[in-house]
Amino acid sequence: MEQKIKIAIIEDEQSIRDLYSFKLELNGYKVKTAENGQKGLELIQQFMPDLILLDLRMPVLSGEEMLEALRENDWAKNIKVIVLTNISKDEAPAKLRLLDVDQYIVKAHHTPAQIVDIVQKVLN
Repeated sequence: MEQKIKIAIIEDEQSIRDLYSFKLELNGYKVKTAENGQKGLELIQQFMPDLILLDLRMPVLSGEEMLEALRENDWAKNIKVIVLTNISKDEAPAKLRLLDVDQYIVKAHHTPAQIVDIVQKVLN
């Protein structure tokens, strides 16, 4: 049996989590979600995804705080990360550049189908 590529979506808005989860599952990915950075860290440790779609502005632990904590672990240094946010790149936290992000996407500028295409490119 072929191993499915695993994707974690860390996003505080339920409708957005559901939309991207649905689109990615339709394309054959195994998807799990979390609604904040703290739950995202816990999910990632258990699920060990190949890729993370990460929002920046979330309650409890922000996306950049979660990513900073994640990158401190050797096992998590090579997980691919796509930041998926509505914060323009100019407004993004400066330290994000140091946290090894594979792609930075502004949600409002991309359709869910385009996001799936970007996910496929980042994974290949």
